[in-house]
Amino acid sequence: MMTDPVADMLTRLRNASRAKHTTTVMPTSKIKREIARILKDEGYIQDFEVVDGTPQPSLRLHLKYTDNRTPAFTGLRRVSKPGLRVYKGRQEIPRVLGGLGTVIISTPRGLMTGRDAWRQNIGGEVLAFVW
Repeated sequence: MMTDPVADMLTRLRNASRAKHTTTVMPTSKIKREIARILKDEGYIQDFEVVDGTPQPSLRLHLKYTDNRTPAFTGLRRVSKPGLRVYKGRQEIPRVLGGLGTVIISTPRGLMTGRDAWRQNIGGEVLAFVW
């Protein structure tokens, strides 16, 4: 039994990028698919796909590297954890590396970046930082 699937996803991404893998596979869920969508939209991964399989479908992420095999992201950090939830209002949304990184926030309107949440004037649970 996994207590924090989002942290597991971020750890798998971190480990795959450090090992210079082109893809990584993990069990899928709605929140993981939304995080993958945000990572793709922000340019941290190339693509993702849901692969049907037994006993459950899996999520395959295609990692993105620069010309000299440097990963597109240098860090991933889980902020809100099952034991300590972190909620922020619109005015308190954190900035990663002065705006160069991305904040992933779970809002009443779904998962989005901190920039989008700020524009829509809503806050929520701060899930992760990506830079």
